[in-house]
Amino acid sequence: MLKNLILLFLLFTASVVMANEPQAHAENSTHNTAETKEESYDPVPVIMHHIADAHEWHFWGEGESSVSIPLPVILWTENGLVSFSASKFHHDDEGKVIVEAGDQKFVRAHGKIYYASQSENSHGGFVEHGGEEGHSVMNVKPLDFSITKNVAGIFLAMLIIFLIFTSVARSYKKNGGIPKKLTGWMEPLVLFVRDDIAKPNIGEKKYKKFLPFLLTVFFFIWVLNLLGLIPGGANVTGNIAVTLVLAVVTMVVVAINGNKAYWGHIFNPPVPGWLKPMMIPVEIIGIFTKPFALMIRLFANIAAGHIVILSLISLIFVAKTMWVAPASIALVLFISVLELLVAALQAYIFTLLTALFIGMAVEEHH
Repeated sequence: MLKNLILLFLLFTASVVMANEPQAHAENSTHNTAETKEESYDPVPVIMHHIADAHEWHFWGEGESSVSIPLPVILWTENGLVSFSASKFHHDDEGKVIVEAGDQKFVRAHGKIYYASQSENSHGGFVEHGGEEGHSVMNVKPLDFSITKNVAGIFLAMLIIFLIFTSVARSYKKNGGIPKKLTGWMEPLVLFVRDDIAKPNIGEKKYKKFLPFLLTVFFFIWVLNLLGLIPGGANVTGNIAVTLVLAVVTMVVVAINGNKAYWGHIFNPPVPGWLKPMMIPVEIIGIFTKPFALMIRLFANIAAGHIVILSLISLIFVAKTMWVAPASIALVLFISVLELLVAALQAYIFTLLTALFIGMAVEEHH
């Protein structure tokens, strides 16, 4: 929260500077009325840049003055595996900087890496555009296995969870099972997942088999959600590819552990015979709609929260007046506090629905 306040203070200061820019601009261009018209600020590119994945971990600034950590670029190309640092692109995202590696040339455009075209285009880049509107990149892409910002965020979350629970395990061993300090904070959370999520939805007899998976899902999503709220943090759970993988893992766990009664209900639903041809496809579709709902719910809620916060901050620059800043900052603080609740709530809902789907798959036929 302290970091959020510092960031907002800096934004408030920037808004004061921007509020004075129109006056200075008008004074310097009294002899040319056309120059007094200022272009309106478009917050969409900035917002999409902040919530999108990237090959470097960006903190602040733009261009050469930006502060960021370059991440490893790992590509599978026609000549095999190629790797280099993302810093070689020099913050270029328009295909103007060529990186030579493995006897091949690469460029980056719109956050993705392509093979460089043979000739330079009219804009000084080595990217060919086409499609109906002429904005699609026509260059061929290598397979990208890079350690991107989201991947680094996942590794960071894994490290945090590993350190927390190894510390808890050592504490239990040292103190004879008595919770102290950090353990005292973590034990109620673990018991909450066990007693309020796993047991009621899976059952007393079978919940222990799935409890480690549910605990991993709960804390993994929660930690990622919290890291995404830190200024400069990665928007991992706001990326649909990440939530897709989490949902697919849940679907696989449900499918593998589904018993005879579960699959029998899908392929031989307990309905009149004339309804079976209609119900069987519906039940099969239900296998995929359940994880699809998990994927969309987590992605939409987390991404929407980031977009709302960035949009409220952008109001300062859109209005170009310091008088908007107090209201904007107050709303951002309110939404940020609300997002702390959403971070835990979305982890709980994903884990709860996962336990519910597993419980439906392993429930014995009565």
